[in-house]
Amino acid sequence: MRIRLTQKLIDNPLQCPANKTRIECCDTAFPGLYFEVRATCTEWGTFFLRYKNEAGKTTHKKLGRSNEITLKEAREAAKNLKAEIQLGADPQEEARKKRQSITWSTFFNDHYLPHAKANKRSWKYDEDMHRLRINDEFGDCPLNRIKKSAIQQFHDGLPDEGLSPATADHYLKLIRHALNLAVDWSLLDKNPALGIKQFNVDNRQERLLTDEELQRLLSVLDNATNRQRTAALAVKLLLFTGARVNEALTAEWKDIDRKSRTWMVQATNSKSKRRRSIPLNAKALAILDEIGTRGKSKWLFTSSRNAKDGSKEKARLKNINKVWYVLRKEADLEHIRLHDLRHMNASMLINSGHSLYVVQQVLGHSDPAVTQRYSHLTPDTLQEAANSVDAYVEKALEVAGD
Repeated sequence: MRIRLTQKLIDNPLQCPANKTRIECCDTAFPGLYFEVRATCTEWGTFFLRYKNEAGKTTHKKLGRSNEITLKEAREAAKNLKAEIQLGADPQEEARKKRQSITWSTFFNDHYLPHAKANKRSWKYDEDMHRLRINDEFGDCPLNRIKKSAIQQFHDGLPDEGLSPATADHYLKLIRHALNLAVDWSLLDKNPALGIKQFNVDNRQERLLTDEELQRLLSVLDNATNRQRTAALAVKLLLFTGARVNEALTAEWKDIDRKSRTWMVQATNSKSKRRRSIPLNAKALAILDEIGTRGKSKWLFTSSRNAKDGSKEKARLKNINKVWYVLRKEADLEHIRLHDLRHMNASMLINSGHSLYVVQQVLGHSDPAVTQRYSHLTPDTLQEAANSVDAYVEKALEVAGD
């Protein structure tokens, strides 16, 4: 189909007819440029440049997806490529030669890792997985020679090395994600990791505090030593707000609005990379009053060391794990992790009668399924729900008797 492409059309891509798997929208404003829409993807399409190589063969060069580049950028890229082609270059042939020579190790270090560092907070875990096991297995192997069977065998063997099935799945997910990017970047024709199934073992553990355990923990936190005090206050804030550890330790006083009783988590500190607002209850506000760093530092929680910029301001507190291990041991709660306090907050909200939607908004989950995982009901709440059936039946019998 020949049509003058517009950004409006790109933002609202056409739907494939029921009898077709793909359609091409050829741009009349720039010959050779076309926008491909596939039936399997309704959210975006892909820009391509069609050209003839030196042998006279029609060839296609992918320019990018519509969720990655704009129409203007696609036209500019097509213009530059055409100029190179007229000078004798063949982008597809160059990409083919590159695919033949690049190894996993080169790809990971020179292409994937720089991209992950710019776009993924957990890139260090990827680097560790590559260094510890993946590089030994695939490092010297060219990308186009990595076989599906080899990836499957590697994944299957990880539990034999003492790794949990969930950790083994992280290795598989990294390989699959990295090779998907290699395909997007024209370094690989197809991803051999597609279709390999994860173990998907449900290793979730119920680590909620009973009322007696909660009382014990709060008692230890309230009686923490001076050296433990800052970390103890951070732990209490996690419990009363449901915030993530990183969100609390990177919070600044400018993010706190006492008038509206809210704490604004900035996008740079949020796991979802979107700003979100956390409501502050009376206990959370009391903790903020107790911290004592307002007016002395931009950070809520500071360490005993000075900042490295030469100022007298205290540095940001970056880790509370060591103190937490001591505190939880004193409370005889060595099985409780810091992240479990977030689960506990969700459970307290649910058992207080709040809906999953409300809890989802408080915790900042984009997927309600994650909230449902956190929202555990106590036996008392479940018993109360069961008792309501008794009350309903009794009432129905009374009405029928009248």
